[in-house]
This record gives sequence, C-alpha cells and structure tokens, in this order.
Amino acid sequence: MTKKQRALEVIRRLKEEYPEAVCTLDYDDAWKLLVSVRLAAQCTDARVNVVVQGLFEKYPSVAALADAEVEDIEAIVKPCGLGHSKARDISGCMKMLHEEYADRVPEDFDALLKLPGVGRKSANLIMGDVFGKPAIVTDTHCIRLTNRIGLVDNIREPKKVEMALWKIIPPEEGNDFCHRLVLHGRDVCTARTKPYCDRCCLSDICKKNGVS
Repeated sequence: MTKKQRALEVIRRLKEEYPEAVCTLDYDDAWKLLVSVRLAAQCTDARVNVVVQGLFEKYPSVAALADAEVEDIEAIVKPCGLGHSKARDISGCMKMLHEEYADRVPEDFDALLKLPGVGRKSANLIMGDVFGKPAIVTDTHCIRLTNRIGLVDNIREPKKVEMALWKIIPPEEGNDFCHRLVLHGRDVCTARTKPYCDRCCLSDICKKNGVS
C-alpha cells in the first residue's frame, strides 16, 4: 500500500467514524478564532472556550481588544497558561487588524503569517475553517497520528509534516481530515495512554501495527 493509497483509505474511514468534522474551538467571527487558536497553545480547547467568554464580553470587537492594555488581557487569559506572551501577541494582532485591515482578517496566507502570534498552524486553520480554502493544520494530534499510521516517516517538524501531507492528501480533504485526526487522537489514538487499537477503525492499515 502506497502512502497515497493509505491516506485515501484513512480519509474514507475517518469520514465514516466522524461524520461531523468541526473545529472544537467556539467562535462566530474570524478574529475570535485567531484569538482562540493563540490561546490554545499548550492549553485545551475546552478551557479556551470558557476563558474567551469573559474576554469577548469585555472586549467585543477588534477595536476594543486593540485598545486594551496587555496587562488587562493577560489577567483574563492567564488560566490558559503563558499569559504574558499570549496577551502580547493578541494585543499586537488586534492592533494590526485594526490599523491595516479595517478590523477584518485577511484572506491571504502570507498576510496571516505576518500577524503577531500567527504561525502556519493558525493560518491554515483560518484559511480552511473561515475561508473554505485548502488547508492542512499540523497540530500535535496530526503529527502524532500521521507518523503512527504511516502517512509520514518519523517527521516531527510541523512544516515538514504539512509539506509531506500535501503530496498525498487531496487539497479539498485536508481541513476536514485534520479535524477528524483531532477527534480520533482524543478518543482512540491517544497520547498520554496506550492507543486503543482494539477499537480503532484504522488498526488493520496502521503502520504501528506492522502493516507495510
């Protein structure tokens, strides 16, 4: 089985297992997703979803958050960890959106990468979820699972994993595929416990189980 053949079969099976491929960060506007994905670094999406309620209640717009003091943002987002650096990035990002993009999130990958605190993972998430463009979000679940399954070979650097997956994942499938990897990684192919291979829909085609 080639990597591309395995990838297509993994996509097919995950679609059956997880029909709803959705982002687990709650948002109703693109700028809010930018904030939430920055807070999600080394923090659970569930906690972020709780913390941002207070943040967006106090600062309900890009302009409001751009005008906020970094210390005031930090006081609210501290439960997500790395409070100072995250607050600084959020402040800088909102200021740039306000001053250069009329409070709108740019629909351009390279422009997104120039925003403070926005890396390839965040930019891909915005491109896929907000703008419906081809995207591959190489978060920890994606990196772990694609290595275990055998879609990439011992690659841990996010950008290199992303580039390898672009070669075998149909562009229109990338975004939903990565969301399904998150769901599968949380429920079955876990990081902190032994993977539950006995109830995995991919066990018979998984490289970890000796399938070549």
